[in-house]
Amino acid sequence: MKIVFEDARLLALDKPAGQLVIPGRDGRREGTLQAESEARSGAKVFVVHRIDGEASGLVLFAKDAEAHRALCAQFARRQVRKLYRALVLGALAEDLLIKAPIKEFGSGRMGVHPEGKPAQTTLRVLARYKAATLLEAEPHTGRRHQLRVHLYHAGHPILGDALYGKERPVGGAPRLMLHAFKAQFLHPDGKPMTLEAPPGTDFEEALREAAEG
Repeated sequence: MKIVFEDARLLALDKPAGQLVIPGRDGRREGTLQAESEARSGAKVFVVHRIDGEASGLVLFAKDAEAHRALCAQFARRQVRKLYRALVLGALAEDLLIKAPIKEFGSGRMGVHPEGKPAQTTLRVLARYKAATLLEAEPHTGRRHQLRVHLYHAGHPILGDALYGKERPVGGAPRLMLHAFKAQFLHPDGKPMTLEAPPGTDFEEALREAAEG
């Protein structure tokens, strides 16, 4: 378990790819990030938000109910800024703002649909490779699978995505190349916070392979 920040009220962890934050459809708590956190501390932790199990990166937990309410309120008011690193298929020509509603189609699969809920994502190009592009992705709404759906909709699915892409996993990558890199918010005590979790070695290796092209 990699701790990014911890004090009496807040816990920020760097989740590895492949681990669930909370129990999935089978209801099993064993092996989840929440269960591991509680086993480590011997006390309950409150889930503030989630990231996809296939993704890696920053996840916030509160240590008391009041802190949980304060942090969740910021997410509800869209006052938390979250930045991701995403390695996507193909060459994205320029920065892009995507406004496309997202709807659930069953079995956990989401997609762009006129009857969906409003969703907005900003994409910034960080590096271009022969067959891939490294992006900074900023979701302005919190729809399930939002970044994955929007990037697939834009014609640039995330490498390693086994759910959204014509080829699955996209590009044959060993994992979903999506990493929650940075979060900016107010600590429950009111102090401005900026937390970062650099991508791990598996993500960096994928970048090297993309650069060698």
